[in-house]
Amino acid sequence: MVPPKKPRRTAERILEVTLALFNRFGEPNVSTTLISAELGISPGNLYYHYPAKDELINTLFGRYEAALAPILRAADEVENVEDAWLFIHMLFELVWDYRFLYRDLNDLLSKNRRLETHFQAVLTNKGRAMHAMLGGLARHGALRLSVEEAAPVATSMVVVVSYWLSFEYVRDPRHALETQNAARAMGRGAFHALALLQSHLDDASRAHLRQLSAAYLAD
Repeated sequence: MVPPKKPRRTAERILEVTLALFNRFGEPNVSTTLISAELGISPGNLYYHYPAKDELINTLFGRYEAALAPILRAADEVENVEDAWLFIHMLFELVWDYRFLYRDLNDLLSKNRRLETHFQAVLTNKGRAMHAMLGGLARHGALRLSVEEAAPVATSMVVVVSYWLSFEYVRDPRHALETQNAARAMGRGAFHALALLQSHLDDASRAHLRQLSAAYLAD
């Protein structure tokens, strides 16, 4: 009797280790030789599963896209500032999990045609989700924002979410991307994305936003 095939655990381990290395050192600084050495496998074994570095990048990006889709759909359920805080925070948590994409975004886009086209779709979908979130807040009375005002606000929120890690890195290159600093960095990002709404929120919602963000802004 032929034993059942084991799951392709090696392929999964390669992705896990590659993501950790990319996140820690930045994609341009991580070679396939380093990945295979970290895994304790031969370069040939790595190439068997992923014949090129771009295949590793594209597979990880595909996982990011798959994880992003349900988060963006959650924007339709936003009714108040607490919902909005959770939604934006989930976006930032996913950014942190795949932070190499955002840390090295311009470099990656210049070298990878698939990422170039797909990331444009990511930005479009994020923009739609921001519009949905703003619409939900307005319908439930937490936000007063005209249609003309909503478009640039939604775009500005997408910019903050997409480039906040770069800002944190410039502020403190030695420590910004360390795991122990993740919660505060992402909390600050969430606050500054939602701070774009402060002048349009009702008094109670504005006060609640400050309460939600207080722990992250204490320093």
